[in-house]
Amino acid sequence: MSQIFSIAALLTGSGLLLLAGGLHGLLLPLRGAAEGFSDTSLGLLGTGWAIGYVAGCILTPTIVSRVGHIRTFGVFCSLAGIAVLLNLLILHPAAWIPLRAVSGFCFAGAAMVVESWLNERATPETRGRIFGFYTMINLAATTVGQMLLTLGSPSGYLFFVIGSIVYSLALLPTALSTVAAPVPLLHSRLDIKMLWHNSPVAVISVFLIGISNSAFGTLGAVYGRQIGLSVSSIATMMSVALLAGAVIQVPIGLLSDRMDRRIVLVGIGAAACAIGAVLAIGGGLPQLAVIALVAAFGGMIYSMYPVIVAHANDHTPAGEFLKTSGGLLLLFGAGSIVGPVIAAAMMTLTTPQGLFAVTSGAHASLIAFALFRMTQRKAIAPEDREDFVAMPSGVRFSTPETLAMDPRVEDSEVEAEHEEYDPDWEPKNDDGELKTPAPSN
Repeated sequence: MSQIFSIAALLTGSGLLLLAGGLHGLLLPLRGAAEGFSDTSLGLLGTGWAIGYVAGCILTPTIVSRVGHIRTFGVFCSLAGIAVLLNLLILHPAAWIPLRAVSGFCFAGAAMVVESWLNERATPETRGRIFGFYTMINLAATTVGQMLLTLGSPSGYLFFVIGSIVYSLALLPTALSTVAAPVPLLHSRLDIKMLWHNSPVAVISVFLIGISNSAFGTLGAVYGRQIGLSVSSIATMMSVALLAGAVIQVPIGLLSDRMDRRIVLVGIGAAACAIGAVLAIGGGLPQLAVIALVAAFGGMIYSMYPVIVAHANDHTPAGEFLKTSGGLLLLFGAGSIVGPVIAAAMMTLTTPQGLFAVTSGAHASLIAFALFRMTQRKAIAPEDREDFVAMPSGVRFSTPETLAMDPRVEDSEVEAEHEEYDPDWEPKNDDGELKTPAPSN
């Protein structure tokens, strides 16, 4: 607990950031639909966010290396708050789509800065607890942000102003924090050849769930509005999907540690596909039935990503966790770019239920490929598997710094990644002093 108290300011800043992000992310599709934006335009909001987020993960380390952590975080929070207000002032998809990309870029960068501070405070003994506490706070903050919409109507200016205020508040704890921040940020690289060699299932699956998760995350609120749900019911529906994903990860993780993770992945995919099919063909379902089905659906789709990461790392040589997970992160982002566009087109051509036709198609493809690969490679022995670790894939995209907090990461991996981009970098302790190696016997 002493370590948690020492990073309370950073956790508070992260929580405020996620609260504003949860509110903003659900507010835009609801207000856009009320303003008469087409399904295609609303889908492109998700595409813009994903493009900006992936770009932020790639470019933020360079920005931080030039101007420092605090300045970078301040700029990103300010720009994110400005983007929210511009969404209110310019009610047109031609402005909202690029503004959403700006929001995604700023959100990724701000998250990486906070996470890099948390990584510095974590030790090999406490990394898992800090990672879990951080994930819990972010999940709670995102849920609160979404549920704020139950207190009023998205048709006015109130929630846009609140979102901008909370982004500004997120700046204060970090700006006033005395925690040292000498560690540079980690870079993410995409090595398809290496990833494919280690685990073809992970490569295909993470791209497909990027399509599914981003389509639902962007257009789930639009689906709810078009089938007649109230704003409070839509906020509840999207929130219980996140919460179910967090809860179900635990038993699924325990199961995947005891059997072939591909079988677990196929089982989750089959459940998600079946639930999606019911939602796709079940027009006129009662409101409570829709919310319950979506909760089960969220539990399935938001538990797939950590299973895929664990499976990939079962087949990854020691010391390459960050390279593998960072590559999967970018592939997930690539799927997230195209998913909302495909789903929006399907909803336009058919009905609102077309959203779940797209997700079911992605899950069916995942199942088929995983089953095929099970005929090509035997399952890895249980004693050779990496431990499953729950990940916040349902809240937002992870960043390279999120991955570095994973308890499966060794300090030597982080140091090697830093030294590759900055040969003069040296590890420092909490007081900003150089770490000295322990004397040899």
